[in-house]
Amino acid sequence: MPYNVIRNQGTITVTPRNEAKQSALVVILHGLGDTAEGFVDVAEHLAEAMPYCKFIIPTAPTQPVTMNMGMSMPSWYDITGLDERSNEKCKGIEESRNRIAHILKSQHEESGLPYSRMALMGFSQGGALSLFTGLGLLSDQRLAGIVVMSGYLPALSKFKLTNGLESTPIFHGHGTADPLVLFGMATKTSEALSSFGLTKYKLKPYEGMQHTVIQQEIMDVLEFLTQNLPDDESCRVAVKDPSEMSMKELRAAIKSAGLSRQSVGFCEKIEFVNLLKEWRAKN
Repeated sequence: MPYNVIRNQGTITVTPRNEAKQSALVVILHGLGDTAEGFVDVAEHLAEAMPYCKFIIPTAPTQPVTMNMGMSMPSWYDITGLDERSNEKCKGIEESRNRIAHILKSQHEESGLPYSRMALMGFSQGGALSLFTGLGLLSDQRLAGIVVMSGYLPALSKFKLTNGLESTPIFHGHGTADPLVLFGMATKTSEALSSFGLTKYKLKPYEGMQHTVIQQEIMDVLEFLTQNLPDDESCRVAVKDPSEMSMKELRAAIKSAGLSRQSVGFCEKIEFVNLLKEWRAKN
């Protein structure tokens, strides 16, 4: 496998085995009632074809959802219904938007990866949040793309498109037989985004598909991502020199690289440093 899977307090990261080879980032947002675990297989499939890309899959906070009789479940914001009028308030969406924006900002500041090498991707409610977040970033934070699967533009009364982000590439896949988020919501999203001046938005209908993801859609998503986020060696992330790492950082990097067995019996820091340096040089 060209990647490692790391689980940490509800967030799953699928990262290149050699972190120094990373030149892109995709943040994947799950749908209502799901968790990060629901999209690990999708991230792994994409990582096989994009070994230079890091995928971060956070889990939404657990909170009551009005539409589901107030039951608490993972949700990026409250949903009272799926019609246009019910879709106006979306209580909690600003907090979730800020959380996702913080993930992007942290990755930018920690690794030097530019926003133009990042993408947001989501299913259903997660797709809605991807649109709401990605098109509301600062003008100098234009993403490489946004992927919406069976989603819609939420909280239209609160939505503000940032000037300069009209050319953000967007792929919107939606099933014509979706019984939960009706295809009409997708066409209305298309009309709304067109009225805002979006120039690179594409809505692709999947005949007969319900509220799910099918293999053809994943293939189309992969094509969209590789077109807008191809590998770029000039954008590879800045990684810390092993000799400057703490022992905690060294052990984490060695584990991520799959070198734990080779480090069994090591006592001196220099042994860990040399092992990681040699592995990076070869990979």
